Amino acid sequence: MNTAYLFPGQGSQSVGMGHAHYEKNEKFALYVDQANEVLGFDLKQIMFEGPEEKLKQTEFTQPAIFLHSVALYNTLDAQPDMVAGHSLGEFSALVACGAVAFEDALKIVRRRGELMQQAGNKNPGTMAAVIGMDDDVVEEVCEEATKEIGKEVIAANYNCPGQLVISGDVDAVKKAVELLKDRGCRLAKLLPVSGAFHSSLMQPAYDGLKESLEALDISEPACPIYSNYTAEPTTDPEEIRSNVLNQLLNPVLWTQTLQNMRKNGATHFVEVGPGKVLQGLVKRTLNDVEIQGYQ
Repeated sequence: MNTAYLFPGQGSQSVGMGHAHYEKNEKFALYVDQANEVLGFDLKQIMFEGPEEKLKQTEFTQPAIFLHSVALYNTLDAQPDMVAGHSLGEFSALVACGAVAFEDALKIVRRRGELMQQAGNKNPGTMAAVIGMDDDVVEEVCEEATKEIGKEVIAANYNCPGQLVISGDVDAVKKAVELLKDRGCRLAKLLPVSGAFHSSLMQPAYDGLKESLEALDISEPACPIYSNYTAEPTTDPEEIRSNVLNQLLNPVLWTQTLQNMRKNGATHFVEVGPGKVLQGLVKRTLNDVEIQGYQ
């Protein structure tokens, strides 16, 4: 049985996350305390006590989810055959497969969260969930809205068949939502996010993270990591470096990633981190696989 370990991204956070593990598991607690020292602020308090508005800020959300996922993973006797993470979760996956050291990845994730929040302030944009439409129809509508408004909206997250997230300029996203509803879309609604993630509006974050990623020490992983950017596996450190940078400006190919993992032999999928979002996406994408989660 080939096992794929999956790590969640932004949106899986909740106040109180990791608190029970911290109280009961010494190893988990060591990671949390180490993170507080590395970051120089009390991430533990934000995770355990909130307030929710603070935890929802991208600059805190990203390190919180990363920390919860990696600390929990390291309490398991896990031996993955392959790994992948959804957006931010790709950095958790990099630590899980041994490509990047925990402390190095934590600093990068913190920087990534800050830069994405700043990019959202500099280039205001938004995202919208789209349910019940074929991928190609959503792509066509995004092109139509982009032409009509003169600003970009793209399909940014291919989460599972019939469930996408679009991203871009506020007016262009609103136009796309309107057009999708006209075409009979079951659900098309704006999301409460601080920016147009995985679109060209994240260019300032890309520029800022490039230097940090170029200096990051990346080793050959113990197993293949599947990239959001390509949906393909790799063990090449330079390809990994390029992929995690490019995912800032490009769609998360999660549906395609899960399908490729299954095609390459995965029969058991394990989500590690807060929430159960990825377990649901696996269920809606693949048949005849085992699904498990550690929250």
